[in-house]
Amino acid sequence: MQKLESNVKFLQSDRLFLRPLEEDDLDLFYEKALWEQEGRRLTGSQTVFTRSSVQSWFENVSLDSTRIDLLICLQATNAPIGEMAMLDIDHRNQKAVVRISIFDNDYLGKGFGTEAMSLLVAYGFDILNLHRVGLDVFSYNERAINSYKKLGFKQEGVIRDSLFYNGQFHDSIMMGVLRHEFVKCT
Repeated sequence: MQKLESNVKFLQSDRLFLRPLEEDDLDLFYEKALWEQEGRRLTGSQTVFTRSSVQSWFENVSLDSTRIDLLICLQATNAPIGEMAMLDIDHRNQKAVVRISIFDNDYLGKGFGTEAMSLLVAYGFDILNLHRVGLDVFSYNERAINSYKKLGFKQEGVIRDSLFYNGQFHDSIMMGVLRHEFVKCT
């Protein structure tokens, strides 16, 4: 199912490295990342994906210069444990949006998401010369909210009842961090 051999380590820390998505990763996305139930709940995903829709998505994002899509991999084994992206990169206004999903439940709550997010946000500030990075997170994802706060993200607003999931409405919390507020955690 998974082709894990890639020598590319775009960004790295002691425990993790981030690498670009490759076409060989499509099976991993289709068979694991997009269907893992806890990941779907935390991201509010309700979409039913097909292999061809995943292929089309990959072809579109690989040509989009306003985004960076990465796999989160373990240094020790090269195994992918999640994926993340920096989206809507706006060089004129020096801002972008980030998202993350750890799809291997064995690595939830152990700081891997915070570490990966720290690498990507630092890249945005230090290399892309961004001034602001934003995100949104659902109110029930307290673990993620706490992770983002460790990195310096601040709550900027609430979109009430923005997600209907499992028979209930949930708020979306808008968060952002400015370059001078960022706290690197690796």
